[in-house]
Amino acid sequence: MAKIYTKTGDKGTTSLIGGTKVTKSHIRIETYGTVDELNSWVGVVSDHLTDSATKQTLKEVQDRLFTVGSSLACDPDKEPKLKIPDLHESDVEFLEKEIDRMNEILEPMRSFILPGGAPAVSFAHVARCVCRRAERLCVAMQQEELEIEALVLKYLNRLSDYLFVVARYAGHLLKAEEVKWKPRV
Repeated sequence: MAKIYTKTGDKGTTSLIGGTKVTKSHIRIETYGTVDELNSWVGVVSDHLTDSATKQTLKEVQDRLFTVGSSLACDPDKEPKLKIPDLHESDVEFLEKEIDRMNEILEPMRSFILPGGAPAVSFAHVARCVCRRAERLCVAMQQEELEIEALVLKYLNRLSDYLFVVARYAGHLLKAEEVKWKPRV
């Protein structure tokens, strides 16, 4: 049985898929690490839901997040020679259909809402925030002219919208009151 520890990162470096060594503080590592964190939060959200359709969608999201992570973890110069799973436009469209499905039964929003009301709601908002951070890191990679698939950015953008609606949908199913933000003026 292989050991879980390799000791290869003890000096602060790691390898991208393809073998290229980079520091563990490299923005590419930070980005796919954030996607990994997001994937864990999506699991927490799923664990707190009872709606089987949403739980199934979240399993698919977790699979796609592994795809996103492998894309980000890959040395772009070596990627064409490697068999890395790809995202498809249909993955984004699937999220949009799920957003529309849930929104059909939700009251229209007329104000900002505060995260909370039930653990599933709160965890979905945390996942949404981590997703937005992953998205910002992808944009930062683009600004540093590091290669990133445009569909990765689009998927993360739509996923954060989806997670927001999941939070509202979970609250609806749990009959948790949405707390509207009332700014002091």
